[in-house]
Amino acid sequence: MAPLSPALARLAPGDGRLTLGLELPLDNDWARARVPADREAGRPFGVPDLSEHTRLARLADRLGFAALWLRDVPLYDPVRFGDAGSVFETFTHLGHLAAVTENAVLGTGAIVLPLRDPLLVAKAAATVDVLSGGRMLLGLASGDRPVEYPLFGRDFEARGTAFREGVEVLRAAWRAGPLELPRAGLGADRRLEVLPRPVHTAGIPLAVAGGAQQTPEWIAAHADASLNYPRDLGALRLKTREWRKLTGGGKPYLTPMVLDLQEDPGAPARPVRLGLSTGGKALRGHLEQMAALGVAHVSFNLRPNDRPVDEVLRELAEDVLPHFPTPVEVPREKPRPDSPTGEPAP
Repeated sequence: MAPLSPALARLAPGDGRLTLGLELPLDNDWARARVPADREAGRPFGVPDLSEHTRLARLADRLGFAALWLRDVPLYDPVRFGDAGSVFETFTHLGHLAAVTENAVLGTGAIVLPLRDPLLVAKAAATVDVLSGGRMLLGLASGDRPVEYPLFGRDFEARGTAFREGVEVLRAAWRAGPLELPRAGLGADRRLEVLPRPVHTAGIPLAVAGGAQQTPEWIAAHADASLNYPRDLGALRLKTREWRKLTGGGKPYLTPMVLDLQEDPGAPARPVRLGLSTGGKALRGHLEQMAALGVAHVSFNLRPNDRPVDEVLRELAEDVLPHFPTPVEVPREKPRPDSPTGEPAP
């Protein structure tokens, strides 16, 4: 099994260890106390306040969270979905985060690949990778909002095929040497290249979100990690067992989780949609069980919290993060000779 890329190794240090990240936006806009205030201010539900996103991203990075994750929501659909996601255009936002953070892996959870031109995705992701010193992790999805597809001139029913072909293009674009795309009739003799190249010779790690209209066997063969939806521990056990069997245990399993962190650290855990409402002690116990089942990384969505986000971040950093530390050093891969950066970032 090939070694993990430095960015993925930072998230998935192995030996049963688990790391913690955060899903942006870092806002309280789903909180019970916040919704009436937003309504009175005329801010629609599902549209976060981004006025402090830079300060909070810097704080999260400084506190030692392993990763910051962005979603790809091209169009706000208040009727069917009611959530604008991270709001900012994903790769533009990643470029900003590359400039204002130093250590956190920058992940997408996930880019809707069939809605985008894969060559432009390859160039955008490589740009973020270079600007961040090799911290990019590209999560990919097939998309679940049918209304978007005809607006982008794409076929919703064909998104599975488009996804597979898009992954093929991404891998080809990041290989050393001239670009070859036999499906498009492009040979190496034309000497086209997609620049910049990713920092590391292995390219940018790809995580497939959910099923992406693919078989589990295809995902295990073509992805570097599984980015799967939150489940109760019983269902999670089945998913991680299947993933280990398909990959020989050599590829990480990553999952997001909604977290409503209670002020009482002894508050028991109770399930909420896509996650938990819990005190810090029960949260640590739950994460230990997830790690034992083979989960390598959990990203917290903090939007339902009534408490200020920076207060929650500091409490997590003080009481929970020390039990699931981000590796300070990861295996270092020699940067590719044509990389404009020197030594890759840890």
